[in-house]
Amino acid sequence: QVQLVESGGGSVQAGGSLRLSCAVSGRIFSSYWMGWFRQAPGKEREYVVGIGWVSGRTYYADSVKGRFTISRDNANNTVYLQMNNLKPEDTAIYYCAVRESRLYDYNVWGQGTQVTVSS
Repeated sequence: QVQLVESGGGSVQAGGSLRLSCAVSGRIFSSYWMGWFRQAPGKEREYVVGIGWVSGRTYYADSVKGRFTISRDNANNTVYLQMNNLKPEDTAIYYCAVRESRLYDYNVWGQGTQVTVSS
């Protein structure tokens, strides 16, 4: 069973940057996809970006294109989310997630890390 632990959240002013990390433990198969989601207070969970563990292909939500970058370090089993030019509307709890392939839903989740952006 894969386990995920996020870190790197915090508080920044608008225009600032943060980098989130997701440490992945357990057996990882080549078909796996890693994703970042976020949930703001009073709103539904929102997809942010996904990356193929081996392929490295990425898919971004329009709301973060050009500002956020996902990457992975396969040797250290870590996925990163670099967030630049942060906006107050980016304030949310950010979750790392994994799915067995693009054919399945994300079904393993981390505990989340809070990101707060002030204007």
